[in-house]
Amino acid sequence: MSGTESGGLSRRDESTAGSRLRVAIVGGGFMAEVHSRAARAARAELAGIVSSTPERSVAAAERLGIGRAYGSLEEVLGDDSIDVVHVTTPNALHASQAAAVLASGKDVVCEKPLATSVADGESLVAAAAGRTATVPFVYRFHPLVREARARFASGAAGQVLTVNASYLQDWLLAAGDDNWRVDAEQGGRSRAFADIGSHLVDLVEFVSGDRVARLSAKKRTVFAERAAHAGITTEDAAAVVIETESGAIGTLLVSQVAPGRKNRLWLEIAGSTESVAFDQEQPETLWIGRRAGSLLVPRDADQLSADAARLCVVPSGHPQGYQDAFNAFVADSYAAVAGQSPDGLPRFEDGLRAVRITDAVIDSAESGTWIEMGTTE
Repeated sequence: MSGTESGGLSRRDESTAGSRLRVAIVGGGFMAEVHSRAARAARAELAGIVSSTPERSVAAAERLGIGRAYGSLEEVLGDDSIDVVHVTTPNALHASQAAAVLASGKDVVCEKPLATSVADGESLVAAAAGRTATVPFVYRFHPLVREARARFASGAAGQVLTVNASYLQDWLLAAGDDNWRVDAEQGGRSRAFADIGSHLVDLVEFVSGDRVARLSAKKRTVFAERAAHAGITTEDAAAVVIETESGAIGTLLVSQVAPGRKNRLWLEIAGSTESVAFDQEQPETLWIGRRAGSLLVPRDADQLSADAARLCVVPSGHPQGYQDAFNAFVADSYAAVAGQSPDGLPRFEDGLRAVRITDAVIDSAESGTWIEMGTTE
């Protein structure tokens, strides 16, 4: 995607005409594995990978079955055959690496948080003008999330009244549990909210169509010391009270120290006609609450809105999950590279929105005051 011409067609034109996108991955951890599976499912060619050192690049290429291990990011960006770069590195590297990808003329898929500061996020949005630049808010791609969204968008659920949502995990429950994310230098000033709260608030706004207007937050760091880190300042949990632009009120609870909860993203949004509730760990049904006759809607394409039905890749009764949602996100990102405009695709503007809200949560928790999001956020 560097603008190199071939037979009168740019690489973007060739992709649109049916050739396989050539993709490179930056980073060699868990998310690199998830991205690689999604790229393969979208029939892209995994052309190469680069990790933190040449040795780790080789190991990652072997583990993931990728043909080439690049020696550096610069080597990736200098390869004119690469169309799209996936950035899956620690948070503090996202902004500079995504900016470098865009400057090289390639399209980019960048892990969240998009940046660890609003200023960097704003710079990335500006740099992404005219390119495909997406952020994996992949929970948008569960079919029943799209069904919930359709019920509010159509007016079937009525006006948004209240929001009750949480995202709970237990992988950092004990003092001996450790990860680079607890280090503010690598992960940024926020950990739990930036990592998983960003998904939660994105989903609330995406489903309801109603944006957070102001918020008040509290945060807690349970362990200031872990196995390999001392003086930890990033939060283990955060509780947030929100008011939306339409006047709805709600609560968000985010925790990485909730025993027994592995990846429980749950939201219930009450409309004036009906409520909808979605549980990411039980994604095959959507609860519709009514004053009389509440029901469970199954993931069955024949019963869903068109946007939800298109994301049903196997028949009802054959469960879909997280990787399927991620595959759909990457497929839509590649469709955008080819010139299409998939509905609901999270772009860098959505990533910046999450950075703004994360900043507001931490600012509120540290100041003890309500934070106004403003009208142009």
